Amino acid sequence: MKIIKMFIDGKWVDATNAQTRTIINPYNQEEIATAAEGDQTDAKAAIAAAKQTFDQGDWPNTPATERASIVRKIAELIERDKEELAELESLDTGKTVDESRWDMDDIAGVFRYYAEIGDKDGGEIIASPVPNSISKVVHEPVGVCGQITPWNYPLLQASWKLAPALVTGNTLVMKPSEITPLTTVKVFELMEEAGVPAGVANLVMGAGNTVGAELSTNVDVDLISFTGGIETGKKIMQAASVNVKKLALELGGKNPNVVFADADFETAVDQAMNAVFFHAGQICSAGTRLIVEESIHDKFVEALVERVKNIKIGSGFNEDTQMGPLISAEHLAKVESYVEAGKKEGAKLCIGGKRPEDPALQNGFFYLPTIFTDCTTDMSIVQDEAFGPIITVEKFQTEEEAVKLANDSIYGLAGGVWTNDIVKAERCVAKMRMGTVWINEFNLYFPHAPWGGFKQSGIGRELGKPGLEEYTETKHIMHNLNPEPINWFGN
Repeated sequence: MKIIKMFIDGKWVDATNAQTRTIINPYNQEEIATAAEGDQTDAKAAIAAAKQTFDQGDWPNTPATERASIVRKIAELIERDKEELAELESLDTGKTVDESRWDMDDIAGVFRYYAEIGDKDGGEIIASPVPNSISKVVHEPVGVCGQITPWNYPLLQASWKLAPALVTGNTLVMKPSEITPLTTVKVFELMEEAGVPAGVANLVMGAGNTVGAELSTNVDVDLISFTGGIETGKKIMQAASVNVKKLALELGGKNPNVVFADADFETAVDQAMNAVFFHAGQICSAGTRLIVEESIHDKFVEALVERVKNIKIGSGFNEDTQMGPLISAEHLAKVESYVEAGKKEGAKLCIGGKRPEDPALQNGFFYLPTIFTDCTTDMSIVQDEAFGPIITVEKFQTEEEAVKLANDSIYGLAGGVWTNDIVKAERCVAKMRMGTVWINEFNLYFPHAPWGGFKQSGIGRELGKPGLEEYTETKHIMHNLNPEPINWFGN
């Protein structure tokens, strides 16, 4: 089997230690690729290449229009190779190929969006208190950017980091998840084809405690952008203090989906399903905390259970499959542990809560869609990010109680409110402490709108103009056109 190589200083290379990792299909555990498994040595080489290219190369000073043209070309190549990328993503992650096709459209859109806005900021002139002077504010690239992406949306999350970093003139070292590197490798091939100069974008595969740790602690890295778990994010924050790196952290969420009795019932039920069961619940913004007004609670749960019975589980390449497997045996065990904890804590299991019995699915990491009721905010299954196909249902009676329940979390990534009362909806979202709140919608995002969380869901923003600003430093330049002596000292 061909070894997938790393990309350092414009060359495709094996790991220095010659180590490799087998990449498996979570649907049936078949080997689908062998990837180079780098370590600190490879990470240091990639950082050195990025540092030299930033300090001595032309990329930071390349006209923004030229950088934008290359980023636009990457979008075109992603659209050209959409089907290949979608198939690789589904092989790697287990999600349905239809989901992966949607992802590729979104990914191309991210590159295209940043190509369109990346050359529009020429700075601004500001008023100066000194006569005959010019005072201006400009935005310059940060420098060498370390980028660490998760396994659930490998290429989508990579695009949120790559596109703004490139268009603003930074150099970078990306570490994809070691278990889902295939589409990231492919897009680096496309970036090379698009004309990204050698040393600008570097790719190192390997574990977080080696490659990720080097990116976090190396003093030549100026920024770390990380998407992943909260505990890893905290470690990165501590490690990054060695040279006070800029940080952009997206650390997940436990997202409330609040349904009032006056909402459109059928739509709210349908969207409650969509909020959780895409990609088997392995979505940082999944609306796994369903908070339902008491007067419709029983009817709502009954409707959910009936819908869940009809979810088709299987290979992501089967046209009728609606939900694929979890990513790994380790993650499957984690989801199972949360379900068992929920039972012990007093939650009522309505459906699911186990692996499927279908013999055709026994080799994969499948778990049935699961619903718990009688849930309270002191339960671990309500508070912790289980990251699986699990809905916990809580009740409320008043608007104030609904908002209080929604905010009762260490996370603050996203949330939703379902009601036909526009004024009530606006009152609720004004009090909900989350980076994104949807009204009569859930899980919709697009490149123009910033993405990120309050509280322990992270620091900074991706997407939108704020996502571009993360990759720039602000500089004030004051130019005195007619300097004169002040004669303050020694005159």
